[in-house]
Amino acid sequence: MPRSYLLAKQIPPVWQYVSYRQFLPLSTPTPLSHMTALLLAAGRRSKVLVLVLAILAAGGLASQAGKLEGVVDDDPVASLPSGSESREVAQRPVADPTERDVPAVVVVARDGGLRDGDLDALRDVAADLREQPPGLVDTRALREPEQAPGGAAAVLAVPITDDGDEEALNETVETLRDRLAPLRERDGLDVQVTGGAAFSADLSAVFDGLDGRLLAITGSLVLLLLILIYRSPIFWLVPFVTVIFAEGASRGAGALLGEAGLTVTGQSSGILSVLVFGAATDYALLLVARYREELRAHEDVHDAMRAALRGAAPAILASGGTVVVGLLTLLLADVGSTRAIGPLGAAGVALAMVLSLTLLPASLAVVGRRAFWPFIPRPGEEVAARRSVWERLGDRIARRPRRAWVGATAVLVVLAAGTLGLDTTLTQQDQFTSKVEAVEGQKLLSESFPPGLTAPADVVLGDPGRAEAVQAALGRADDLVASARPTGDPNRLSVVLARDPYGEAAVAAVPELRRVVRSADPQALVGGATAEAYDLRDAAERDNLVVPPIALLVVALVLVVLLRSIAAPLLLLATVVVSFLASLGVATVAWDVLFGFPAADPTLPLLAFVFLVALGVDYNIFLASRAREEAERIGTRRGVLAALAVTGGVITAAGVVLAGTFSVLAVLPLVLLTQIGTVVAFGVLLDATLVRSVLVPALIHDLGRRVWWPSRLARQDGESG
Repeated sequence: MPRSYLLAKQIPPVWQYVSYRQFLPLSTPTPLSHMTALLLAAGRRSKVLVLVLAILAAGGLASQAGKLEGVVDDDPVASLPSGSESREVAQRPVADPTERDVPAVVVVARDGGLRDGDLDALRDVAADLREQPPGLVDTRALREPEQAPGGAAAVLAVPITDDGDEEALNETVETLRDRLAPLRERDGLDVQVTGGAAFSADLSAVFDGLDGRLLAITGSLVLLLLILIYRSPIFWLVPFVTVIFAEGASRGAGALLGEAGLTVTGQSSGILSVLVFGAATDYALLLVARYREELRAHEDVHDAMRAALRGAAPAILASGGTVVVGLLTLLLADVGSTRAIGPLGAAGVALAMVLSLTLLPASLAVVGRRAFWPFIPRPGEEVAARRSVWERLGDRIARRPRRAWVGATAVLVVLAAGTLGLDTTLTQQDQFTSKVEAVEGQKLLSESFPPGLTAPADVVLGDPGRAEAVQAALGRADDLVASARPTGDPNRLSVVLARDPYGEAAVAAVPELRRVVRSADPQALVGGATAEAYDLRDAAERDNLVVPPIALLVVALVLVVLLRSIAAPLLLLATVVVSFLASLGVATVAWDVLFGFPAADPTLPLLAFVFLVALGVDYNIFLASRAREEAERIGTRRGVLAALAVTGGVITAAGVVLAGTFSVLAVLPLVLLTQIGTVVAFGVLLDATLVRSVLVPALIHDLGRRVWWPSRLARQDGESG
């Protein structure tokens, strides 16, 4: 059985996990083994041409990266599924332009009641806004402040014109908050700005500068990991430069896609950086590790790089292509913000894969073996006779394979039990991980006023003649509605909800509200922020059911083609699903116990599934492809142990890097990104350790050659079982 040994003076014990001999040799010819174009990066003369062309192409795309933030569109209406009731309401023309206004509600309150002068000061603010309206403040609909019964609080609803310019709307809210300085200076007076416009501004503030922070944190983490892995004062620079070019090129490509009409959200652009950093670093680890081994077998660095490309390129292409196709299944999602991640992430991973097979090998061939100083790999080096941890693990699995996979499966099933507590009803006011003014203002307003005042529901009548009947029906539903009034548009009613419009109770009551309205006007429609939240959740539930089976089918087809088997892909997909459920179960408990999140975002299960399946299948490819190649030569049971011995290191290293990059999302002040970061980081580590290092090898060893059914390999008599 082939072994991967550690060099006595080159790799300290803590980093033995990233040393391996080769993870995907091509002992039999395949179409991927004859990709002459890729070998140009290893040519004596052509390497420079490839290097220059790769830098020019990546640099050209990276020059557009600064435009990415300019094409970001976080309009909530764009995320609504086409055909949804709230989207139809939002897109209906209005007779009165002020009906498109978004409220920014100024709330002032004081323990024990407002004092003399507090309300007058608020009236002065209103007068000032009329005389010198900031930004998009619509003075036509600006009314006098309203004091709550009992006098403990007062509100001033400031209408802001929603003309589609999100940046101008957010600047108007910030200017409004600045203009409230005289109120804030009054001792003991609590002043907050809430409402739809304030929520929009506070959400934008979360994403403001997000890409720069992510780039700095993720880049620093990847840099640290590369330095620790390679233990060279200079060599880390070669893969790191490739990673930086890949990240810049992917952001530039995202900007061009946005200008071409693709919806790019702040959420998708943030995930793009993390995804590309992780994927590009993983591919660099695979190629460099193989190249380092080949340098010990070849005198000429060009020969070593050609051998490394022949061995590594097929795995990188297969794994990268699977991630790309898996991400593209998100195009089938109804939720716009989820759908936007698919093509953007796919483009980023594709660029990371291409640059890892062009820019990186050309750079390595140019700098030569001396870049590895002080641990320069040389031909004919003697290796230590110490067996790797993966060989020792393989020996244990071989002694009791069934006990190993049954035990690993039991652990995963126990971890998956946490999904029983998964609650996907996260609302808009709970989406922040830190305190924001819009949420605090909503709480303050709810203590003295109908909470729905900040975001009235919008009712579009099917028959304007039924307006009074609809108002009467709403008046009888006093548990749902605080008030309903006509607007300047005869086809519309404005409905103030009796519950917090951003809270779970109001969102869950939207179907009942629609039933009440249609009891008086069967053709009427209900929209507004609360109805939009309900329709988004409904669409997310549909996506969570429809997209995962399609993603599994895509991955299965890739594995069938790659492994030339049906049984093996089904087995590997089963481990993917169990691993996903276990990761989600652990994350669910962590979100509740450690983070204190009230619920999970409705889109979280689908995003976590696609990321974990698409990225986790990489490790399946690295392990199962090598196991099949070894099975052709020494039989399935010995072959899978050999595969574990030589792929365990790269899988662990790749898992650590990918988990590290995704964990960066967990420090961001948005619940969804924190949840994605934690579940994917844990899932990748679980995949790289327990699943691919114990569960899959034990299952293949137990099944023997039957795992390759119905291929020729399943009928060979080279070994029993």
